Amino acid sequence: LRAVQTERKNLFLRKLSEVLAQPDSTALLLAANQQDLKEADGQGISASLRDRLLLNKERIKQIADSLRDIEQLPDPVGNESSPKVRPSGISVTKMSVPLGVLLMVYESRPNVTIEAAALAIKSGNAVILKGGREIHHSSAAMEKLIKQALNEAGLPEDGVQCLTTSDRDSLYQLLKCKEYIDLVIPRGGTGLIEAVAEHSTIPVLQHYQGICHVYLHESADPEKAEAIIVNSKVQRPGVCNALECFLVDKSFAETHLSRIVKELIGSGVEVRGCAESLQIIGDLSGFSAASEEDFDTEFLDLVCAVKVVDGVDEAIAFINEHGSRHTEAIVTEDESAAERFLLEIDASCVMRNASTRFNDGGQLGLGAELGISTTKLHAYGPMGLAELCTEKFVVRGNGEIRE
Repeated sequence: LRAVQTERKNLFLRKLSEVLAQPDSTALLLAANQQDLKEADGQGISASLRDRLLLNKERIKQIADSLRDIEQLPDPVGNESSPKVRPSGISVTKMSVPLGVLLMVYESRPNVTIEAAALAIKSGNAVILKGGREIHHSSAAMEKLIKQALNEAGLPEDGVQCLTTSDRDSLYQLLKCKEYIDLVIPRGGTGLIEAVAEHSTIPVLQHYQGICHVYLHESADPEKAEAIIVNSKVQRPGVCNALECFLVDKSFAETHLSRIVKELIGSGVEVRGCAESLQIIGDLSGFSAASEEDFDTEFLDLVCAVKVVDGVDEAIAFINEHGSRHTEAIVTEDESAAERFLLEIDASCVMRNASTRFNDGGQLGLGAELGISTTKLHAYGPMGLAELCTEKFVVRGNGEIRE
């Protein structure tokens, strides 16, 4: 796979997109997904988690379209950068090369199976995919289509493998295979991340929880503030870039917080506020006192916390203490406040006047993503093609020897 030409890798993406668009394939995926949903419903899952599990014709089409987007992206493998000629006469560059064999461990979202396979193959990597038991049937159906496309493109079918057993010991054995696997990428809840990190002897790049904030500065435009807060929380509350807590400058809260909270409640959100916000809002159905734990919780549901702060310093300190280095946003018309926030907030993606829902590989121009890294080695933020490669030094000489 390291040596496969770009045209062959793009052929695989094209074939897989075509396979997904076929009526028989759509029917296969929908039937498998219905099995997963039926089993999940029997366990009484939440509406937001069910939404993450759900496949429908539109979502399958979106997956197929994303493959076309990845096809159009530049192939990172073999690119050389930072050229220089040393006094000895040798020429030195850095070449982008695949990481090798990836192990992707993830929960809840069946589309990850296709996206991970596509990104891995385009970047010259092999990948072992271990989805959660809740997407067992969907992943098995997707693996069948992936292998069909690999075969039609003349690529090794074993370049993508799905581990379908729900036996946790099988995963723990894989996490010890450091001579065969180069990087582990867990994507899911805190329990999954911690279990993988604890048992792995292979380097782990963590896609940790998304405790995402939006800070409404005193200069914020009220209409922008309301639209961004509602979209960040409501559009898809069960995903990692959804808003979990928003901060409001006191002066802005006194005039605008009540309207925003009412809009959230009208959208089905349970809002939990700090003591100062309770004084401002008063008695309101759907609005209650927040616990300290609420400010450190990834709800992944229609629940949101709110904290009134006294300016930029307190907002930045609060986010850096309670955030998870995922996505943080400020709504402000003040250039100085915006630049301070963007510089000083420790997160993989920082935003000004935009919904947190934009921290996504497709939305940021990566075509798709394997996950959003909240650790800093070697990638930070959405992991696209470039982040699935590393660099090696290439030296070209003409008989030079070291004195």
